[in-house]
Amino acid sequence: MDEVKINSNNKRKKIAIIVFSAIVLIGAATLYFYLSYKATHITTDDAFVEGRIHTIASKIRGTVKAVYVNDNQPVKKGDLLLEIDPVDYDVRLKEALSGLNAEKARLSEVDARIDASKKQLSELRAAVEAAKANLELQDATLKQAETDMQRAESLYREEIIPKERYERTMTAYKVAIAQVKAAKEQMRQAEMAIQTQKAVVKQAEAARTSQLSVVKQKEALLKEAELNYSYTKIYAPSDGYVTKKSVETGNQIQAGQPLMAVVPLGDVYVVANYKETQLEKIKPGQKVKIEVDTYPGKTFMGKVESIMAGTGASFSLFPPENATGNYVKVVQRIPVKILLDKDTDTKHILRVGMSVAPTVIVEK
Repeated sequence: MDEVKINSNNKRKKIAIIVFSAIVLIGAATLYFYLSYKATHITTDDAFVEGRIHTIASKIRGTVKAVYVNDNQPVKKGDLLLEIDPVDYDVRLKEALSGLNAEKARLSEVDARIDASKKQLSELRAAVEAAKANLELQDATLKQAETDMQRAESLYREEIIPKERYERTMTAYKVAIAQVKAAKEQMRQAEMAIQTQKAVVKQAEAARTSQLSVVKQKEALLKEAELNYSYTKIYAPSDGYVTKKSVETGNQIQAGQPLMAVVPLGDVYVVANYKETQLEKIKPGQKVKIEVDTYPGKTFMGKVESIMAGTGASFSLFPPENATGNYVKVVQRIPVKILLDKDTDTKHILRVGMSVAPTVIVEK
């Protein structure tokens, strides 16, 4: 009886040893695989979906004529979101256009005056050439009259010609002298007229330069009026969803006042705040598995795009001052930007602010 009991106890001890050994082996294997997994899979639950938020604001002040979208409505790039009453800006546009046309008309008048002045200058130059030719003619006539006078004077002394012929020759000589003087005066006046007309042309050209500046100023005002008129209609800057709408028809709005936002959900990304002690092996380009709280059991894939240049605390509104003497070491977190793969399931929409749990897969 005692022998049977001893054998039974030995058998139980062997079973216990076997079970304990199995448990130790299973535990060791489990610990090994867990440590191996943790070494190659770096996870954090301090991560959120982020995206580009387009704040919609007006560039001009005015009264809202119509709002064409509602909160959470999907829109396409270029869709009309709202319209500001354009009446005032239409009036300013017409005034600017009228002012520009008036200044252009004045510019045309100045151009016509310049053309007329230049034409008159050309005529005066032709008159100078004619006066010069006339002077040359009168000089030649004077020389001939002088020669005739000298010959007549010699013949008259020898009593070959009568006194009457001699006197006619002297008169012709004096007339030739007077004609040369008159031709010189005519040429001088023509040259003075040219100088005067050149001053007129220069003055007209200066007036054109000044008027051209006025025209350019009016063109700038017209361009500004056209832009302000175009700003009365506000369009969606990208595909996305309308959110934070705070404007209704009839509201008075100011330039720069936020009216709504458009959030494109097609290019959202994940910002994961990893502890600084986890960043040693994380590198751009590594694959990432992403679990989203909203979709349990659904795994999204992505890759590390970049690592922020500093900790989140460093860029906060009031960064910590560690030189105050009350320093307590705290493990800091550094944001890591993760891009989702292009073939991400579009049926499961990720929205800005969702909580996620990314796991970066690294090499040993």
